[in-house]
Amino acid sequence: MLFDQRFETARIDTGEVQIHLQHGGSGAPLLLLHGYPQTHAIWHRVAPQLAQHYHVICPDLRGYGDSAKPEGGPDHAAYSKRAMARDMVAVMAQLGYTQFHVAGHDRGARVTHRLALDYPQQVLKACVMDIAPTYHMFGHTDQAFATGYYHWFFLIQPDGLPEHLIGADPAYYLQEKLRRWAAPGARFDPEALAEYLRCFRDPQAIHASCEDYRAAAGIDLEQDAADRQRKLQCPLLVLWGKQGFVQRCYDLLAVWRDYAERVEGHSLDCGHFLPEEAPDAVLAALLLFLAR
Repeated sequence: MLFDQRFETARIDTGEVQIHLQHGGSGAPLLLLHGYPQTHAIWHRVAPQLAQHYHVICPDLRGYGDSAKPEGGPDHAAYSKRAMARDMVAVMAQLGYTQFHVAGHDRGARVTHRLALDYPQQVLKACVMDIAPTYHMFGHTDQAFATGYYHWFFLIQPDGLPEHLIGADPAYYLQEKLRRWAAPGARFDPEALAEYLRCFRDPQAIHASCEDYRAAAGIDLEQDAADRQRKLQCPLLVLWGKQGFVQRCYDLLAVWRDYAERVEGHSLDCGHFLPEEAPDAVLAALLLFLAR
């Protein structure tokens, strides 16, 4: 059992899609958003402790886990970060919240960025984990980025190419992603890994996650360009892995200060998967940031 008895499962109809989630605890609402190729289960090492202080909501993003997997459309707009952010506002509204904190890892951090841009009145504080802004990363593409983030360019290929290749052995692909992005020697909980594999083996999930990346390389960039002069107004915490790609390639605090007004943050001694590799450090950083 990844989450303790304080958490319950729910399925919320946003009016566009059905979003599967687990939530528990009491206090101010805190939304936790996962990344690729995982599900809400990435938060299993921090959510129970956070639930001692907050009402913690851990959804599967549309296209992932047990949430709905709609067709992306010709421009992949159904998987734009704007659409995913809209889902989260609807989820939180149905839980009774018009204002909340949000923390996101990987793809969930990109949704967090868009959420804070599009809904500045709803997002009180935000945390992004192990990313630079999508617009910045695509705009500064070089050999190091293309090598380290090859999947960005693989997953956006058309005509079902990545779906076919990943679908030939999804367990190998997912486990290699976890191994290559984590710090050497990192260990994933067997129950969490089984959950990731259960969900990712679904051909619809593979296709939907490709649509997520296709949206990032198209409609997301268009929307990011249109909003480039707008900065996040809420306090922003930036966390990243000291042994990961973004540490090597970006001055993250300097980059984010070009996208947000109030930025703080630091690296953690881990690879890409902060909530699983360094849960105590993530917990300490979030509790300190949210309490101020």
